[in-house]
Amino acid sequence: MWNPLSWVMECAAIMAIALANGGGEPPDWQDFVGIMTLLVINSTISFVEENNAGNAAAALMAGLAPKTKVLRDGRWAEQEAAILVPGDVISIKLGDIVPADARLLEGDPLKIDQSALTGESLPVTKNPGDEVFSGSTCKQGEIEAVVIATGVHTFFGKAAHLVDSTNQVGHFQKVTHGR
Repeated sequence: MWNPLSWVMECAAIMAIALANGGGEPPDWQDFVGIMTLLVINSTISFVEENNAGNAAAALMAGLAPKTKVLRDGRWAEQEAAILVPGDVISIKLGDIVPADARLLEGDPLKIDQSALTGESLPVTKNPGDEVFSGSTCKQGEIEAVVIATGVHTFFGKAAHLVDSTNQVGHFQKVTHGR
């Protein structure tokens, strides 16, 4: 109930009681009760919608958390990408989202869609020895790669940090916030 619409409705409810009938007659509670009922309904709907949106966002993030095949102790196993460390050997194949920055090992070239990172509209060919970046998608081929960076140390993580660390205030922000 902490938003401008709620404040207006609360003021209207108070005014309905204070200014209702005047002339010494008792207040007209019908308007007050009606406005308060609408306020409670509005707040309930807002709460339910925000809760559903939060649950949907959490489910989406869980679904996007990539898993990857990693070579550990001489065996391939599917693991959460979050456990990768530099030096791990991973397998990248058609449809995989690259879980970390990695250098391709020996094998056939890959076609990698890195449009989310670079804006390139077509997949690029990556040969053994080339780097692939976290968040890009394998469109063709299969190869093993060694992880060279994870988390905030990846190409994407560094870019996100640069965007987050900027202190520049835009024209719109100056106008709306008086800065």
